[in-house]
Amino acid sequence: MIVDEGTNPFEVGVATELFGLPRPELDVQGPLYEVTLCTPGRGVRMNHGFFTLTGVPGLEAADEADTLVVPGRPDNVVPRGADVLDAIRRTHARGARVISFCTGSFALAEAGLLDGRRATTHWMWADVFRELHPQVLLEPDVLFVDEGDVLTAAGSAAALDLGLHVWRRDHGAELAAAVSRRLVFAAHRDGGQRQFVERPVPEVPDESLGPLLAWAQQRLGEPLTVADLAARAAVSPATLHRRFRSQLGTTPLAWLTGERVALACRLIERGEERLDVVAARSGLGTAANLRARLRRETGLSPSDYRRRFGPRSPLPPSPLLATPLLPSP
Repeated sequence: MIVDEGTNPFEVGVATELFGLPRPELDVQGPLYEVTLCTPGRGVRMNHGFFTLTGVPGLEAADEADTLVVPGRPDNVVPRGADVLDAIRRTHARGARVISFCTGSFALAEAGLLDGRRATTHWMWADVFRELHPQVLLEPDVLFVDEGDVLTAAGSAAALDLGLHVWRRDHGAELAAAVSRRLVFAAHRDGGQRQFVERPVPEVPDESLGPLLAWAQQRLGEPLTVADLAARAAVSPATLHRRFRSQLGTTPLAWLTGERVALACRLIERGEERLDVVAARSGLGTAANLRARLRRETGLSPSDYRRRFGPRSPLPPSPLLATPLLPSP
């Protein structure tokens, strides 16, 4: 992780929490990630001078990284140092994965990694980003963008969403869900969800989707439809759609499908080899639909997913097979 002058401490903490801490609760052999910080000087002052980071390696440490994390900083109109940009370019050129958190995408754009590619950044900086980097295909209204070897997250909290997405991509849905439980964070928010939702103070009693989501997550294997969700919430499908858009930034059908795919992934990781059983228990219906949905969400066929992610060392029984951790309404 490159920590540049003026870096926001929060994003540094997110990367450290996600990838740098031991995970004894996972019951797997050895560390799944090892994190090294590096800086362009002997001492780097963090944002607002909260503290100075010293005693860490120089930028040459990035030359050994499999993944490079670039956190954000608030002074995005000030160009990054040539040494920082060179380190980012070198790391990417030799095939390493590069990830930005929040406005770290400005550094990736300055380094030329985002030319002609999709990316996101904090919504407050979207107009400035477009002005400075018109060659980037900016998507300002999503949580994160995964372009394979280059990934960008929006605002600070979206760094957690992208970090858990990386866990899922590297180690499967089951371990990512275990990490999310440790963080007391939403187990899965799709990158396409909106990063910021303007919402006035409600003038009616609580309309939180939390109880409805919990109810639906207990019944993913049943033939639930959007109409069933609306009936459970005692509202019309149109009203339910507006509430999902307002509170979650997605549609009821997209949310339901995403939850079913996540459950199918966990079932495969836990050793279920019969695709018709996985499809039925996850609510995806048929093996053909399971194959199509899994490939769309993960880029892998069920057999490829099984070879990559499971079964693995046994984990404690997961409550996420019944009731995943819900995002705050």
